[in-house]
Amino acid sequence: MNTFRLALIQLKTGANKQLNVKRAQEFVRQAAANGSSLVALPECFNCPYGNQYFPDYAEPIPDGETARSLSDTARELGIHLIGGSIPERDADGKLYNTCTVWSPDGALLVKHRKIHLFDIDIPGKIRFQESETLSPGKHFSTFDTPHCRIGIGICYDVRFAELAMVYADLDCRLLVYPGAFSAATGPVSWELLGRARAADNQLYVAMPAPATDTEASYESYGHSMVAGPDGAVVAGCQGDETVVYADIDLGEVDRYRESVPVRKQKRFELYSQVKPISRY
Repeated sequence: MNTFRLALIQLKTGANKQLNVKRAQEFVRQAAANGSSLVALPECFNCPYGNQYFPDYAEPIPDGETARSLSDTARELGIHLIGGSIPERDADGKLYNTCTVWSPDGALLVKHRKIHLFDIDIPGKIRFQESETLSPGKHFSTFDTPHCRIGIGICYDVRFAELAMVYADLDCRLLVYPGAFSAATGPVSWELLGRARAADNQLYVAMPAPATDTEASYESYGHSMVAGPDGAVVAGCQGDETVVYADIDLGEVDRYRESVPVRKQKRFELYSQVKPISRY
């Protein structure tokens, strides 16, 4: 099966966790009713995004209320469900920004903890330090569907080309990055990075985001999108609540790789001469 329908859910998030989860379930049901066998939610879909919120909204996985709801929804609809991300609290009390993936029978396939934490300080625009409350993940995360292997990252992970290259080497044909780029960084970087990761590795990249809420303490850029193996945007939206649909044709991956065979033309014997820079 070389084709399937992917849906990205773009919705606003408020202070009421139960309501956030209920609304997410409603959007997922809508996407499944429109033929989507793979549905992805955005980063922090069950709570506001912010260090002040993570401790209060954090829950264990897979036994927390949000995880149970995602499992039930995937089983009800018979779909693969990528649960965006939620704040996770582990048995030692550490907090993580975590994406879960659920099979059509409701089983937990993946628990991806955000590897690269969002620690930036752009004078006059935005300062955010996820590391003040969250711990980084340490593992790559992939899962198999009847269509292809899929790799998972979260938001800031998309800035790191090395992660996408690893996933491509692991034979992923689709990378999904639930994200919540800010209104400050999104206009310049969001689409650029998604298209770059797709073009670099000649595969599909999907980036579901929260809808824009100008009243929120952290304003998401929105603009959920899917880029194809040539780097072109094949589906996307603006800032409003919506569902973005993309009919993924995996044959396009093979055709483009044959036409522009950069994966066969890499000069690893030269790249290996580059020495790590230790000044960072």
